[in-house]
Amino acid sequence: MDGTGTVRGRSGVRAYIGSFTTAGGRGVLAADVDEETGALTVTGGSDAVADPSFLALAGPVLHAVSETEAGAVAAFDVTGPAPRPLGAPVPVDGAGPTHLALAAGHLLTANYTSGSVTALPLAGDGTARPATAVLRHEGSGPVADRQSGPHAHQVLPDPSGRWVVTVDLGTDSVRICALDPATGELALHGETALRPGTGPRHLAFHPAGTHAYVLNELEPTLTICRWDAERGVLEPLRETPVVPEGTTGPRYPSEVVVAPDGRFLWAAVRGTDTLAVLALGAEGAEAGLVATVPCGGTWPRDLTLDPSGRRLYAANERSGDVTWFTLDPETGIPARAGAIEVPAASCVVLG
Repeated sequence: MDGTGTVRGRSGVRAYIGSFTTAGGRGVLAADVDEETGALTVTGGSDAVADPSFLALAGPVLHAVSETEAGAVAAFDVTGPAPRPLGAPVPVDGAGPTHLALAAGHLLTANYTSGSVTALPLAGDGTARPATAVLRHEGSGPVADRQSGPHAHQVLPDPSGRWVVTVDLGTDSVRICALDPATGELALHGETALRPGTGPRHLAFHPAGTHAYVLNELEPTLTICRWDAERGVLEPLRETPVVPEGTTGPRYPSEVVVAPDGRFLWAAVRGTDTLAVLALGAEGAEAGLVATVPCGGTWPRDLTLDPSGRRLYAANERSGDVTWFTLDPETGIPARAGAIEVPAASCVVLG
C-alpha cells in the first residue's frame, strides 16, 4: 500500500478498462495488476465521457473513443490512481467511433456508423487536436441488415510503420492507407477484398510482420493473409474456422491477438462465449484450431494479451466482468484464473 491507502501492483503494470456508460458501465477504470497472479485491483475511475468503449495508451496519457452518434475522443492523465480527464472531448467528424490507434504523431479512429477513418494530430501534452483528415469508405455487402454501407471497425498501423490498415465490416474489405506525418492527411493506397458476407472486424499481425489474420464477425472464421510491407499489399491466402465443426446458433467473433513468439493466436467469439486457440505454422502462413474454452462470462467483446505473453484478459460485456486466464506455454490453452465485476465491460488495455 502507498501513503494514500491504494494497493499497488507488484509489477507496476496497470490495466485500463473501458465500458458502455449507457448500459450501466462506470466509464474508464484503472486497476493494478498483480505480477504473480494477474489479478486486477481497481484503484479508480472516471465517467466523464459517454461510452468509452475502446482505449489506447501512450505513456501517461490514455485515449478513449466516445462511441456516440456525435463521435469524439477523450484523453486522460493516468499517473494517479484514477484517470483524470485532460480537457474536453474532441470531435472526430464521424459517428460511432469503435476503435482507435496511435501512428506517426496522430490519433486515428475507426468510425463504425459513418464508415470512415479520422486522423487527429497530437499536441505536445499528448492530447488530440482537431481532425486533419477524414477518409470515407465506400461500398456494401450482401448481408442486408449489417452491410448496407461501409462500417469501419478497426484502424491500426502495420508493424513497419509505413502504412495504416483499416478493417471494414460493411464492405468485406481491408484498406491500406498512407498517413502523412507532417500534414495529417490520409491517402488510400489499396483495398483488399475478402469473401463477401464474412464481415471482417479486427486484424492482428504476426510478430514477423509477414502475415496478418483478419477475424470475421458475420461468419466465425479467420482469414489468413500474406502482408508485403514494401509494397503495402495484403493478399488473402485461406480461411480457417474459430469454432468447432457443427457449432450452431449465434457466433460473432470479436477480437484476435497473437502470441509474441508467433506460435499461437487467440480469438474471442460472442454467442458461443468462447476463446478459440489456434496454432500457427512456423512462418505464420498456417493456422489451425486447437481448442475452445469458455470465456468466463457472456459476450466477450475484447481480448487482451499481457506484455509477458503469459495471460489473457477477456472483457465480457453482457455478464459485466473482466476475466483473466493463464496460458499453457506448450499448448496455448487458457485456464481461468480469476475475474472482477465491471458492468458493460468493452475493452482492456495493459501498460
